[in-house]
Amino acid sequence: MSSGSTAGADPVLRRIAEYVTRHRITSKPAYEIARYCLLDALACALQALEHPECTKLLGPVVPRATLPNGARVPGTRFRLDPLKAAFDIGAAIRWLDYNDAWFAAEGGHPSDNLGAILAVSDYVSRNGAARGGRGLTVRDVLTALIKAYEIQGVLQIENSLVGVGLDSTGFVNIASTAVATRLLGGTREQIVNALSNAWLDGVSPRMFRIGHDTGWRKSWASGDATRRGVTHAMLAVLGEMGYPRALSAPRWGFCDALLRGRPIVIARPLDTYIVENILFKVPFPAQFHTQTAIECALKLRPLIGSRWNEVKAVRIRTHKRTLQTADKKGRLSNAADRDHCLQYILAVVLLKGRLEANDYRDRVAADRRIDRLRARMVVTEDKGFTRDFYDARKRANANAIQIEFRDGSKTPEIRVDYPLGHPRRRSEGLPLVEEKFRSSVTRHFSRRRAQRILALCADPGRLMSVPVKVFMDLFAV
Repeated sequence: MSSGSTAGADPVLRRIAEYVTRHRITSKPAYEIARYCLLDALACALQALEHPECTKLLGPVVPRATLPNGARVPGTRFRLDPLKAAFDIGAAIRWLDYNDAWFAAEGGHPSDNLGAILAVSDYVSRNGAARGGRGLTVRDVLTALIKAYEIQGVLQIENSLVGVGLDSTGFVNIASTAVATRLLGGTREQIVNALSNAWLDGVSPRMFRIGHDTGWRKSWASGDATRRGVTHAMLAVLGEMGYPRALSAPRWGFCDALLRGRPIVIARPLDTYIVENILFKVPFPAQFHTQTAIECALKLRPLIGSRWNEVKAVRIRTHKRTLQTADKKGRLSNAADRDHCLQYILAVVLLKGRLEANDYRDRVAADRRIDRLRARMVVTEDKGFTRDFYDARKRANANAIQIEFRDGSKTPEIRVDYPLGHPRRRSEGLPLVEEKFRSSVTRHFSRRRAQRILALCADPGRLMSVPVKVFMDLFAV
């Protein structure tokens, strides 16, 4: 499609484009939670900058190059083209596996899309201002955030990429493409064109997240996906053609070629459902399905005392998705491997009474007690936990743990169904999101700068009206 009506395009392409261009967000709770999502993602990005595995990937493709009116990368001095800025922001947000999440038939992290949203919003604002334009505000960022979350999350409800061995970041590409095209001023037709090309990107095989093949790509794959979204957006507003049957074309389209003939389904009306039900990761930097297990372990630790050498078994009941993504035995080769290992995470928590991002590093893993305790863990599926995980009315994430000693004595079984970041625990969870943001900002910036950032972000009305370029400058060093 190069001009004219989008009527002949696949319905999924048209519905997403209609939502992005015509749907007005009226939900006050959606904007309230969206602000927390933005702060949480920035906190994750700032914490990631303490890790050289992440920072070595950031910055201009050509060393020391800078771009006048380029997009800022929070926590750095970089001014970059919007493609590399999207990669850098997306990779930093995702690096520690600490950003918000959504799970249904497919799992994923909607805040990954902030790579595209922040990079494009900042780029558009700076270049618009240079030409005397109005530029965008943080409210525009939050509107794009809400819509990107909705697109990605609703696609995840009934469409499984992992079921055919593919990576969930394919849906990040789609959501980022849609909102980035709109932020660039794209029309409904241009959004359809951009989306068609995004689907034709295909999706990466998921092996870099699975078992002992887990590696750092799991942390930068989302940055790559959100960068691809910006690429398709920029090409579309230049007039690049689209492919109306990108999903439905027999044999060669996305559904036949990659989903074994299953259609892509939009399971519910596109509005604000996902952002209002988003799952935050607080206060533990760990794979989401381990969050309630960590809470169980912290409650059990005082009951163990000094009896580490007397432990016969640590019995863990969990749901099927945990077994698929975080149940690992044997050698763990790197930090990325460890932060997706339920047994490693629980061993650290039981031994140390805490979990921090640095606990995945080699120097901590060298503690032989960790592997000894891992070897005594027995992980089994509880069918009821699996049902509750997939139940749309609950979306629980249950784990239960009991420790058995060699003399036959046992601790009580500790069970937690909903993690701190779940909508059912908002009153407990949102203050922890605020503290996560506060501690990340104060660790990274001078006292004066941190005070300015925190004062602004604590005032929702003022924050919404701030120009994007002013907001992003606050996070530059």
